[in-house]
Amino acid sequence: MTLKTMPETGTAGSAALLPEGHPPVRIGKVGVLLVNLGTPDGTSYWPMRRYLREFLSDRRVIEWPRAIWYPILHGIVLNTRPKKSGAAYDAIWNRERDESPLRTFTRSQAEKLGAALEGLDNVIVDWAMRYGTPSIEKVTKSLMERGCERIVMFPLYPQYSATTTATVNDKFFEALMKMRFQPAIRTVPPYHDEPAYIEALARSIEQHLATVDFEPEVVIASYHGIPQSYFRRGDPYHCHCQKTTRLLRERLGWDEEKLITCFQSRFGPEEWLQPYTDKTVEKLAREGVKSVAVLNPGFVSDCLETLEEIAGEAGEIFHHAGGENFTHIPCLNDSAEGMAVIEALIRRELAGWA
Repeated sequence: MTLKTMPETGTAGSAALLPEGHPPVRIGKVGVLLVNLGTPDGTSYWPMRRYLREFLSDRRVIEWPRAIWYPILHGIVLNTRPKKSGAAYDAIWNRERDESPLRTFTRSQAEKLGAALEGLDNVIVDWAMRYGTPSIEKVTKSLMERGCERIVMFPLYPQYSATTTATVNDKFFEALMKMRFQPAIRTVPPYHDEPAYIEALARSIEQHLATVDFEPEVVIASYHGIPQSYFRRGDPYHCHCQKTTRLLRERLGWDEEKLITCFQSRFGPEEWLQPYTDKTVEKLAREGVKSVAVLNPGFVSDCLETLEEIAGEAGEIFHHAGGENFTHIPCLNDSAEGMAVIEALIRRELAGWA
């Protein structure tokens, strides 16, 4: 039998041999997969319904027994929420690309990371969404087809929660379960206390506040909330958020009254992590605080929860309650500071592979 050398060699550098007539095999590449929460494909009823059905059917997100939750989800939520959520998305929609800002920023982050890693000629960077498109399974298969024998998967959440990081890991591992030949994998851990991340947040705050004509009396670090019951069952998310704020406070030289932690985006009848952001901005205004700034350290990219819920709704609540000056500090997005964090973490996880 005649043997021939593979078109590409493995990462160890040893040439592999194939029988004559064997289909071409791509090997020797390392994939980097950035994964964010997800986004609907449009703001009308049916795209919103598909997205919400996938999101709210996730057992990591809603831990209620299915016998209780599914009648509520399919009988009430999916019949009423798509229209309301669609209107909210429509207010922040990227008209030029006809997509949500989260998709725009995640794509840009992947493109900029790919450019930054061009010197590593065996690395391929791509991106996916936990809910919606492009799916984790589709992009993982694509990386394998392009020769990725090893993949670094990066859930884009600084603070760990089962509702975010864990469900991304679940979906990634679920995709691997369907593969006969699986890549070696690494997953990027939470980075709520990474010096590069804290420094990037601090600089983004300083740069933004330099552009407004007032000094905020209070700055709120607003994180997406989770139910208290999840925290009591051992989810470390609350602790990670508190540590991020503490380290950020130390870096900026602020006290506990200047920079505070709040939680937003609660859903359903359960008690969630407190204090609540909306209640806090209202309370501050009624107590005589005139100037407030809000940032979202738990969001890598601006999205519905930051642009519509905070920059929009929270600002309206503050002004309606008597506040005067309100500003939302953008997420790191694909800024130089934000990309420096992503690149530093990926380069660390690529050690020995690229």
